[in-house]
Amino acid sequence: MSSKKGNRNLPSSYFFARKICEYVERGRFMAQRIRSMTEGSPTRLLIAFALPLMVGNVFQQLYTVVDTAVVGQFVGVSALASLGAADSPNWGVLGIIQGLTQGFSILMAQHFGAKDYRELSRAVGHSVSLCLVFTVLLGVGGQLWAEPLLRVLNTPEDVLPGALLYLRIVYGGIPAIMAYNFLSAILRALGDAKTPLYAIVVAALLNVVLDLVFVVGFHWGIAGAAIATVVSQVASAVYCFLNVRRISLLQVRVSDLRLEKRLSLTLLKLGFPMALQNAIIAVGSMVVQFVINGYGMLFLAGFTATNKLYGILEIAATSYGFAVTSYVGQNLGARLMRRIKKGLRSAALIALVTSVIIGVAMLVFGRLVLGLFISGDPQQVEASMEIAYHYLSIMSVCLPILYMLHIYRSALMGLGDTVVPMFSGFAEMVVRIGVALLLPIWMGQEGIYYAEVGAWTAAAIILVTAYYLRMGALSRRKGFALDEPKQEGGTGA
Repeated sequence: MSSKKGNRNLPSSYFFARKICEYVERGRFMAQRIRSMTEGSPTRLLIAFALPLMVGNVFQQLYTVVDTAVVGQFVGVSALASLGAADSPNWGVLGIIQGLTQGFSILMAQHFGAKDYRELSRAVGHSVSLCLVFTVLLGVGGQLWAEPLLRVLNTPEDVLPGALLYLRIVYGGIPAIMAYNFLSAILRALGDAKTPLYAIVVAALLNVVLDLVFVVGFHWGIAGAAIATVVSQVASAVYCFLNVRRISLLQVRVSDLRLEKRLSLTLLKLGFPMALQNAIIAVGSMVVQFVINGYGMLFLAGFTATNKLYGILEIAATSYGFAVTSYVGQNLGARLMRRIKKGLRSAALIALVTSVIIGVAMLVFGRLVLGLFISGDPQQVEASMEIAYHYLSIMSVCLPILYMLHIYRSALMGLGDTVVPMFSGFAEMVVRIGVALLLPIWMGQEGIYYAEVGAWTAAAIILVTAYYLRMGALSRRKGFALDEPKQEGGTGA
């Protein structure tokens, strides 16, 4: 590093040229919506990053909410139960895809934070090839295991045909699902939360229109809802692709697509544990689904209505999580440990306040929202509504636990640790299965309501403990800055 005396000996034109370069680079980042999170207020950065994701997630929830509302209102309770039966198998595949792509993006965020754009491009190229491999495996596998899995889950015979039809169509759209999740992961790793937002807004609005056309207009039923979802996912993937192509610092060469053992293993070490974590969580959810299926169609319909709101409960949590992963990953690349700690404190406080607000809103307005999903015979509607609201109330009260889980899991992932989150997923599965199978023995069907909350609690304890242990170990290493470097001309936004 140059001394102050040495800097004074440099010609003034050097400083002028450097300033010009800084402004050009900053302008290019702004034009492309990508953002460095190694400078400026952590709180402002996290909120600015998370808000577009929240709005995007609201629209993304329109996929499932509109599908469920349209099918529940215009096709009936039995069709609603079919969507519920398909939930766990569908989420299992989606979770694997999200885990892989988010894991790959961790390395991208670290290279971006370190300003190593050649390695960033290599990571993107290798990730493309790995995503293609997993797209084929999941696409073929999904079609093969759809029906056997539904039968293993004890899906009622009057619900099975609709659930299977929905899965067949949605699994056919796996290439689009993989493309959108991968491309949006690249953008988020580079600090761009707005482009995925615009993509999902367009796709969600398209999904609403197509749901009404296919289900209400063409009377295609469950198939219409599934086709509308797949077409909308294709639209979101195309939009993200067109924007990723505009990022000038990404220079992916043909040679970057050829898989090399070392880089491929690095990416898989980040992505595979996260994919496995989501798969493990999905297994736990499937066991709960098995138990729920045994209580009959009305109980299944009530649980389905609340599970469709689960995404709304979790919207801010997942948004903060993506923000934290990118923030921690970039600052780890820049080796700014104190800045990471400061950002995590801000993120935890923001998440806690948000979870309380959402929980209270659901307790007050929950019945009104649940009414969008349930229609039919008045007695059936009343029975399903009581089940749905009781379950929603329990989750709303315990929502802060879920939010802390997301914050600390995302922080660990940003630090490059995807193994502990994987073990936390295993803990979720064990507790979720244990509660679902054992509590109903003593409490009847009341016990099943606590499976989700128990799983959150077990995972949160593991993740919070692991984060502080890992940060303590990293802080003792040489080469990590305990203080943030002073920024010339202010801290920026």
